[in-house]
Amino acid sequence: MDERITDLRAQIDTLNLDLLRLLSRRAEVAAAIGRIQSEAGMSHYDPVRENQMLDALTDANAGPFPDDTVKSLFKQIFQASMHQGQERAKVRYLTSRSTTPADTVVMVGDVPIGSQHAPVLIAGPCAIESREQVEAVAAHVAARGVRLFRGGAFKPRTDPYSFQGLGEEGLRIGREACDRHRLHFVAEIMDASDLAAFEEHVDVFQVGARNMQNFTLLKALGRSRKPVLLKRGLSATIEEWVMAAEYLLSEGNDQVILCERGIRTFERYTRHTLDLSAVALAKIETHLPVFVDVTHSGGRRDLLVPLTKAGLAVGADGIMIEVHPDPAVALSDNKQQIDFETFDRYLDATLYDTKLTAKRTELYGF
Repeated sequence: MDERITDLRAQIDTLNLDLLRLLSRRAEVAAAIGRIQSEAGMSHYDPVRENQMLDALTDANAGPFPDDTVKSLFKQIFQASMHQGQERAKVRYLTSRSTTPADTVVMVGDVPIGSQHAPVLIAGPCAIESREQVEAVAAHVAARGVRLFRGGAFKPRTDPYSFQGLGEEGLRIGREACDRHRLHFVAEIMDASDLAAFEEHVDVFQVGARNMQNFTLLKALGRSRKPVLLKRGLSATIEEWVMAAEYLLSEGNDQVILCERGIRTFERYTRHTLDLSAVALAKIETHLPVFVDVTHSGGRRDLLVPLTKAGLAVGADGIMIEVHPDPAVALSDNKQQIDFETFDRYLDATLYDTKLTAKRTELYGF
């Protein structure tokens, strides 16, 4: 090869390294500016400043590149520097998988939830109505291997004249039945002022869809060390749902389970629309276990089996379902709860007995 080409290429290599060093230095200065802007609450993008820099560069341009080429090259540099500054300024959220790469395993007593552990079923009535009703449901679901029992003592209802629950007496009834049948008790809490009573009686705090952004409640539960099952709001975005979980973790409680329960859409065939993509995204973006409430998401008994299969297929760590001795006379959600016979058929159709002992990878291959 001609020695002149070799010499010129060597000069190019040196210039490339000089440019790289200058670009790196420029990025450091731009990052310092970005940190100051973040502290002041200012935008990282300043179009006036960008135009001033481009005008100064084109005024100084003596060729051989035309002004448009110079502008194009430096715009790429500006964008790269701004992007780097924004990435550095991002808050490292506690819920993010980038902060905690490994799956969080939530322990409810001796029941592990999340990661490669077998999917967990939460079953029980929508509302605790009487001692006899709760005893019947607890005995039946426990006999089928269920370990987590749900039952509402404080019920948030759209209609103020609807049954609102038995209150603290309902918590006592639920606790006693769970103790008799070696079940862990999951109940919805609506107000931080009730925390002491819930601490005494329940094993898992449930935050319902309507309280997903009750920040006073979330902060109080975050200071507890009991697991929290956080349902997604009726019209909440995935980001809002995850940020609600961030409130819990920011107060020190990392025992958090996300629960997709369906969102409000224009569809009228179902009570809500189960957002399967939210389940998959929550598993990708966070390290927290994710459940699917198949009862509320569809609002139809004939959808329980397919929604369960779909939820587990996209990565759900567990399922929540409502069971009642006689749904026709239930004081709440009587159209979507299932009786004992239907519950047994549901378990058989979803191969629940197999799922009790199998690892996730053995069931689904992932």
